[in-house]
Amino acid sequence: MKSRLLRSVLSAFLGASLLAGPLAMQADARPGQGGSMGSRGSHTWSAPPVTRTTPYSTAPMERSITPRTSPATPGYGASQMGAPFARPMGYPNRHPFLTGLAGGFLGAGLFGMLSGHGFMGGMHGFFSLLGLMVQIALVVMVVMWLVRRFSRGNSGGNSFGMAPSGGMPGVAPASPSPGGAPIQITTADYQSFQQTLMDIQSAWNQQNIPAMQQMATPEMVSYFNEQLAALASQGARNVVSDVRFLQGDLAEAWRENGMDYASVAMRYSLIDLTTNATGQVIDGSSTSPVTVTEVWTFVRPSRGGRWLLSAIQQAR
Repeated sequence: MKSRLLRSVLSAFLGASLLAGPLAMQADARPGQGGSMGSRGSHTWSAPPVTRTTPYSTAPMERSITPRTSPATPGYGASQMGAPFARPMGYPNRHPFLTGLAGGFLGAGLFGMLSGHGFMGGMHGFFSLLGLMVQIALVVMVVMWLVRRFSRGNSGGNSFGMAPSGGMPGVAPASPSPGGAPIQITTADYQSFQQTLMDIQSAWNQQNIPAMQQMATPEMVSYFNEQLAALASQGARNVVSDVRFLQGDLAEAWRENGMDYASVAMRYSLIDLTTNATGQVIDGSSTSPVTVTEVWTFVRPSRGGRWLLSAIQQAR
């Protein structure tokens, strides 16, 4: 009797696992799957400086072959000196002006309800609550409009925001950390970064590991291969298309141990969907693009050669 009950429970569990497998796809199934991984030399465990494209901190590395050499590595969990809009790790990305405005309106509405008054003055009970709900809806609409307006006003166009010297206009160059000397990044380098972004998405879409080996370090290729294999084991495939580069700028560039590194903030949009073996969409959308902001780090020998992707970090 007990044996039969145990077999029934195990069968039910396995059946539920198989059904849940395809539904457990990550919403971010593109290359890197929305994680932070790779190596940035001696800067691996330091946060890249903020930029116009990434005005807040970036997520720390979740996976890397580079060991932690010091527990006091600066950057994560603390404000970066001289960095505009820097926020402690774990806080949402909110513009301080919009946060203060929304907080003021909502605070006034809540206080009005608790005191029996509000913007609609003199109403009590149900009508006071209804008035508060209307106020909140109006505030949400205003905040969304301001967010869209603010975003458009700070858009950098379909190019890297760089000054003639290779820096980013309006933002002071990042101070080099002890791990290496700063280097100049040229227009040709920026074009290479943008093209590699597009090419890696294409190779991922085709599940072309040999092509990725020409564009990324062995560490990053191993992560991509592992992610593709995990999707295949669940009978799923990620399809990315309509990749469009929107904006980018340099976070930092330096030289150490005969290698050049460049960490670049990039914002792009793409169609990101996951299908099952029959082509049925199980996650994402085939019509609605998503916008992604990440910091990609590239590396090459200082004597020259092709830039290879060595890390991806998510912007907060």
